[in-house]
Amino acid sequence: MAGESCEYTPPEGNAMITLDDCIAFLHLTPDEIDAIAEHEHVSAMVAAELASYLIESPGGERMIKRMIIDDIMHATANGHAQRAADLTTVLKHFVATHPDRPL
Repeated sequence: MAGESCEYTPPEGNAMITLDDCIAFLHLTPDEIDAIAEHEHVSAMVAAELASYLIESPGGERMIKRMIIDDIMHATANGHAQRAADLTTVLKHFVATHPDRPL
């Protein structure tokens, strides 16, 4: 995402930025934000703020991947096979859309 610019124009007459707007700006999915929120035990909005910081930080995308992997391991250890499968799908999407950038 480095070097990219966002050309977001809010709807006319509506200056409120929603969580969905923030997620779209980050080029993440709601499920990816939910995985970060689950890992950090915070709200989705706080998770979006953290993701914004991490996406732009060296190694931040790897940290997000690690959070999702930790969530998968936690779900598996607690017998939540469906949650682990859902998070595996989230991880696959994140890896496909956020390849490691050279440092």
